[in-house]
Amino acid sequence: MNTKTIAKNPVAYHNYTIDETMEAGIVLTGTEIKSIRLGKVNLKDSYAAIKNGEAFIYNMHISPYDFGNINNTNPIRDRKLLLTKREIHKIIGVIQQKGLTLVPISLYFKGSLVKVQLGIGKGKKLYDKRADMAKRDAEMKIKRALLT
Repeated sequence: MNTKTIAKNPVAYHNYTIDETMEAGIVLTGTEIKSIRLGKVNLKDSYAAIKNGEAFIYNMHISPYDFGNINNTNPIRDRKLLLTKREIHKIIGVIQQKGLTLVPISLYFKGSLVKVQLGIGKGKKLYDKRADMAKRDAEMKIKRALLT
């Protein structure tokens, strides 16, 4: 099935070391879908969590649809994620046991459906971020040296 990326979380891989990824559906309203099709969505400050046995995504900003009416919803409302009970129990076990976090990585169309890629990872410390940036800079210098 063809996929088209709508939005990516720019700080997901910078702030977290992602160990495992999974795909989840998301419950949206009609005007939210129209706004997403126009690309008016932001995942920067969003996070996911399990509450009362259900998965939710918080702080995902979907701009109100310009041509919408009274049916436009709150841009940063909590949205339910569609996961099976088995997946939710697996996430709960991993997060409680290892102290990991559930992070939305990207939002994309899979066919006509909107899906969220979730990552299970651990927050990076400042020295980890610096080490990653130094490693990236070294790799860029090597590539430049090889090209010239």
